[in-house]
Order: sequence, then structure tokens, then C-alpha cells
Amino acid sequence: MALIKKDSMLQLGHNFISGEHLPDGKDEYYLRFQQSGVRKQRQLRRDEIQLLQANNNLADEWLNIWVSDKFNPSYVRNCNFYGLVRIGDLEEYFLEYHDMRYPVGLYNSTIVSCDLGNNVSINNVSYVSHYIIGNETILFNVNELQVSNYSKFGNGIIKKSEEESVRIWLEICNENGGRKVLPFDGMLTSDAFLWSKYRDDDKLMDKFLEITQNQFPSSRGYYGTIGEQCVIKNCQIIKDVKVGDGAYIKGANKLKNLTINSNYESRTQIGEGVELVNGIIGYGCKIFYGVKAVRFSLGNNSSLKYGARLINSILGENSTISCCEVLNCLIYPGHEQHHNNSFLIASTVLGQSNIAAGATIGSNHNSRANDGEIVAGRGFWPGLCVSLKHNSKFASYTLLAKGSYPAELNISLPFALVSINEREDLLQIIPAYWWMYNMYALARNAWKYAARDGRIVKYQEFEFDYLAPDTIEEIFEAIHQMEIWTGNDYSRKKELNGHTGKEYDEIGRSILLNSTKKLNQIEVLGGVIEANSRKSIILKPMEAYEAYKEMIHYFGIKTLIQYAKTHKLVNLKQIIARLGDCKRSKWVNLGGQLVSEHDLNELKDRIKDGSLSSWNMIHDHYNYLHRFYEQRKAEYAFAALKDLHIVGSLEEIEEKWNKWLDWAIEIAAKVKDRTFESRNKDYMNEFRKLPYDNEKEMEVVLGNINDNEFIKTVQNSYLLFLEQVALYKNKVNAL
Repeated sequence: MALIKKDSMLQLGHNFISGEHLPDGKDEYYLRFQQSGVRKQRQLRRDEIQLLQANNNLADEWLNIWVSDKFNPSYVRNCNFYGLVRIGDLEEYFLEYHDMRYPVGLYNSTIVSCDLGNNVSINNVSYVSHYIIGNETILFNVNELQVSNYSKFGNGIIKKSEEESVRIWLEICNENGGRKVLPFDGMLTSDAFLWSKYRDDDKLMDKFLEITQNQFPSSRGYYGTIGEQCVIKNCQIIKDVKVGDGAYIKGANKLKNLTINSNYESRTQIGEGVELVNGIIGYGCKIFYGVKAVRFSLGNNSSLKYGARLINSILGENSTISCCEVLNCLIYPGHEQHHNNSFLIASTVLGQSNIAAGATIGSNHNSRANDGEIVAGRGFWPGLCVSLKHNSKFASYTLLAKGSYPAELNISLPFALVSINEREDLLQIIPAYWWMYNMYALARNAWKYAARDGRIVKYQEFEFDYLAPDTIEEIFEAIHQMEIWTGNDYSRKKELNGHTGKEYDEIGRSILLNSTKKLNQIEVLGGVIEANSRKSIILKPMEAYEAYKEMIHYFGIKTLIQYAKTHKLVNLKQIIARLGDCKRSKWVNLGGQLVSEHDLNELKDRIKDGSLSSWNMIHDHYNYLHRFYEQRKAEYAFAALKDLHIVGSLEEIEEKWNKWLDWAIEIAAKVKDRTFESRNKDYMNEFRKLPYDNEKEMEVVLGNINDNEFIKTVQNSYLLFLEQVALYKNKVNAL
């Protein structure tokens, strides 16, 4: 069979849709006219044709060229036209962008069956076919710009009469394709989470496939679109790509089967040496310098830079990946990965995360099968040269110290520091490490992600605070787990046998609460935290136990006070009346948005019964749930306080209310002081001072700690909290 087909020159630019793919009573342009809209245009006059010919232009049929009344044939030179070409105004202007000036008009180009907007500048475009190009757009030095009649523009659909085998899937979370999802324009990490997580729900899976296929038309013959005031220059191959308004694309090697979202407020930019295939690119993204991405989705206001590789992966909003390689991953918003020698594969990372240099997350196979999965809560931070195995799971804000972790891990203690004691061959964990020793980094984490949320187009609201229902629920579970481990360790060492798990719980709680002798560590037998025969050591358990309680209490009071202020509640009884008889519930991180497990189950049910029949409706439901988040969060906070302090009746709560407020003030002071102290270490540590000859040099380089804007923010927040708490002190009953 011949690889290269030949046909009559008269067919060039025609029969974009033909045969069985052309509906009865329609011509090949019916979809194009729907996309391009009504144009007030006319055919060329004889004098215009003569001038065009004199300017070395050719056409297979001059009557197939339609123009506006402000068309000036003087601005069309050395061009070849095939098929139906519609040209807007060409007036005596030039278009300027980044100090380059481009004359309006069509020059040195081959144009096949296209609609061109007003005052475009198209120069040295070797071949452009079946595109609708917006007003005042610049195309300069482009080798190939075309669209096939079956283009999906990166969406995971199939066109009429296509085989299922051509459908593009994203094989996220693991390498075996068992959690694969379909990409689509507007995809959120929440969508990908629902689709990839609940694989045991066949009806839900069928609905997601149906919704995605129905989201986009299956008819063949849609034209590619390039929005208004776009600049595309010095590019090699652009095929089956849809481009939004204001996009800037320069020096790209290959762009194929993509939707590039862009508008004037959130312009997307793609730079030199980039190769992108089969993907969706969100608003306001930046992709530069040798990036390669295949089968991917990129959330709004995210960046790929400096040779990054993103394959079979979804990257959430406000994220940056530079230099490194990311494969088969689902990554929530607020992810940072900047180093050439880091590697992330087959992982679900719940955002606000940072992958350090040399970290190889899942790079080492520990079986003959494909890589398994790693699931990491938000705030995940593997340190320098960390190496992890599949399958592993990490609670929120896990910090892993440098080291090669030889076996799978199940770290259920949030805010923990995990390290390897190589001398004694032990795995060591300090629970609540961030809260006790690195408050500056912890508090700044929440602040910086909110400050860096540069999305103009916001499909969804996120929770950035490190103390939120999801992390508080993890803390409750961690407290219970520590009690069991403490009781188990004590009973084992005292050779007390025959206790049930509940009794271990009670023994451990008694020790952690009442021991007069400081408990330096507890031992957890091998095979519990690490898939290894060696023991795991929980360091500073009593301090961590107390720290966890502080975190719950501070979250509870802070949330209630803010809620009361917002809703103008003046005392405790009004707070209780508004929040009702609430109980703690499980929470799920849905792509950066927190929802209760009950609300999530209701969402899934509505998708399955057809009440939510499109992705737009599902996204609207996310926003609907967010409207109730403040209320749900306050209810949870109140329930968390009751469970922490083991109170039930209104009278008990009234009796303890002022003490609760006093303790919250003490904790707030700790937060303020620890934030300052953990940052001040950089100024006081003698080794940190080594590069500087004197204090003034250090201050000029680092800045004065008292001028640190974030520390000022924390101090101001503390003063504001004191004012707010004072409004509710000694106010239990109605005024």
C-alpha cells in the first residue's frame, strides 16, 4: 500500500469532510460556519484579482476567496490559496509585540481553507490549513499549522467510526493503567481523583466515560481555532491544536493534539524547544525551554520549565515543575519540584508539596511488576536524596530526612519528621515535628500558597491552612494510634500478656497523660510502620501527644471565634444554637477542596443517578459544596473540641469555656514565638554566620528579621486573635 497518496490539484483544500462523515443536506463547511459565525463578506473584484496576481499570488479558484470591505489586496504577496479562504480587514497598520513590528497582511505563505480575522499578520507560514484565526493575530515563521478532520484537541474522545483503540487515556497513579482517566478541557484534579480512586464503583466509572464522551461533539470536521491577539512565531509543527486569546507561542518544536487555554487576563506562554503531545493546558500557564510533555493535563497558573518531562500525569493549579521527570502521577494544586535530579513516578500527591533535589520517589522497583503506588498527603516534603519504595502512604505534612528508605512505609502520624538511624538500623519518627520545631516553615506554607494563588480563572476554591478538618482528623487518629503503640510497648516490656487492643489503648493513654517519668521513646515492632523486620522508634512521644492536642484545640477555638464573628454571634449559647448537635466526620481532600465524606458520597450518588450529567454540572456542585464549607468546618471544629476534652453536656462546655479560650491564647502565643524563634535560628547559629564578616553584612544580605513581612503578619494575626477572643471571654449566656 502506498504511503503517499496523490490526487488532483483541484481537490487540494476541498473534501475536508466527505462520504459517510458528511450529514445529508450539509456541505463540508457546515461546522466551520458554525464555529466562525456570520461574516459580512464578498467575492473578489476583477481589479483585486489582477493586483493579487501581480503581487505573485496564486489560487486554485479566485472566486473561492471571500473578503471584507476593508480588504486591501496590496497587503497580500507571494501567497498560495486553496479551497475556501475568507479574509477579514487588511488595513494600513503594523502589529507590535515585544519590540518586534509585523506588517498587517499575508506574505510568503500557503493558506488552505482558512478563515482569517481582521488585521492579521501572517508571514512565512509554509502551510496553514483548516484554521479559524482571530483578529490581530501574528503568525510568523511557522513550518506547519494544520488540523485533521478527526481532531479532538487533546480531549479523550473518539470521533464517529473511530476504533476505541485510538482513544487517548492518561495512566495516572500507577504504571499498570488500572487508574487511567480521560483528559478533557476543563479537567480538575478533583475529577481525576474521583475517577482514579473509586475503581470498585462500576456504575460511577461508566458515567465518567459517558459524560466525557458526551462533553464534546463526535462529528468530524471541526476546524482548529487560534484566538485574538495571539503571537505564534518561529515554530516547527503545530497540528490539531486549539489556542485561546492572547497566547504567546515561540520556538516550539512540536505541538500536537492540544487545547491551549488562554485569555487576556490569564495568558498562556509556550517557549523554545518545547514538545507537547496529547494534552490540556490551563489558563495562565508557562511552558519554556525544552519541556517534553505527553499525555498530560496542566492546571491553571502552572509552569513547566527547563527540560521538565511530564508523561501520563495530571498537574494541579499553581504548580511548578522544572528540570526533572514526572511519570504516571496525579498531583494536586500547589506542587513544587525544581531540581534536575529529582524523579517522581506512580504517585498521588495531595498538594502544597515540595520534592527536593536527588529525591527519587518510586524509582526503585521492588518486584518484577510495574511500579505500584505512593499516596502522600498535602504538605509532603521528601528531603535531599530521599529514595522511596512502592507501595507507601504518608500522612499530611510528612517530612522525610535524607536517606534511602529500603522498604515500604505507612506513616500515619501527620506533621512528622521521619529519618533513618543508620548506626542502630532503626526508623525514627518525631510526630508533630513541624509544630514543635519548625513553626516558621509550617505557618509560612499556608501563607505562601494563598499568596501565590495567581489564578484569574478559578474553577474551585482550595484550603491552604495546615490546620483544617482533614489534618485534624488525621491528628485524632494519630493520637489513638500512639496510645495503642505506647500501651503495647509498655505491656511487652513488662511482659504483661493477654491484653486486647482496647486495653492497650487505655494503658497507653494513662502513660502519656499521667507518667511522672518522661517517656523518651516508644518502640513499634517491625512490619507495622515499615515493611521491614527492624523496629520503628517514636521519639518524644509525650511532647508530640501534647502538641497534637494543642493543634486540635487551637484549630477548634480559632475556627469557632472566626465563625462567630462572621455570623455576629455574641456568646457561647448562640454559637451552640447555630452549630447544633454536631459530630466529627471523615473528610476527603477533593483536589485541594475539602469535603465531608457524607457530601462526597452524595456527590457520587448524584453522578450515578444522572442528576449531574456533565462535567460543568459536577464542577458547579463542587462550588455548591464550598458554599457550605464554612458551616461544615465550624460544626467539625465544635465536635473536635468536645471529643478532645471529652465533654458532652452544655453545662460542661459552659463551665470550661473561659479556660478553653485562655488555653487557645497560650497556644497562639506559642505559634507567634515559635515562628520567630525557628526563623531567628538562621541569624543566631554560628555556622550560618560563617559567610559574613560582620552583623551588618549579614543584615544587608538576609535582611533584618524584624522587617520580615511574614513574621509581621503572624504577629498581627496574634494581636487580632487576642482581640477576637476577648469579645467572647466571660460570655456564655445571652446578653
